[in-house]
Amino acid sequence: MTNTNAVHLYTDGSCLGNPGPGGYGVVLEYNGHSKELSAGFTCTTNNRMEMLACIEGLRALKRACHVVITTDSQYVKQGIEKWMAGWKRNGWRTAAKKPVKNQDLWQQLDTELQRHTVRWDWVKGHSGHPQNERCDELARAAASGSKLREDKGYQPNPE
Repeated sequence: MTNTNAVHLYTDGSCLGNPGPGGYGVVLEYNGHSKELSAGFTCTTNNRMEMLACIEGLRALKRACHVVITTDSQYVKQGIEKWMAGWKRNGWRTAAKKPVKNQDLWQQLDTELQRHTVRWDWVKGHSGHPQNERCDELARAAASGSKLREDKGYQPNPE
């Protein structure tokens, strides 16, 4: 996949407390154009917001694309590249036979990824990467905004 013909999707999630109010931020770049997306939720987790940023960024693409997703979330990157195939084989259960956390979002992300050719890149958070810093700003602003929605898939963990 060449970077010149790819949509660049930069993502970040934020949570004010974990769990707590959270938000995601997305910057999409293609052929000199840029689009930003964000939303906030009343009670969620950082991992859910990291995942939702990827999902919503991919959903914004109207047709199949070559996509380079840049995230600072090892949870999302490793989930896709290392763990998801096994979870699917095991009926969305971990190696310890427990239900996969955030299964609703993993399944949505899996569905969105099927439409595209994707390369995953990781960047260290808060390291000065301009688009990652912008995504962080968008996510934090959404998490602290006045238009928070309910994260209907969030399930408090009784443990």
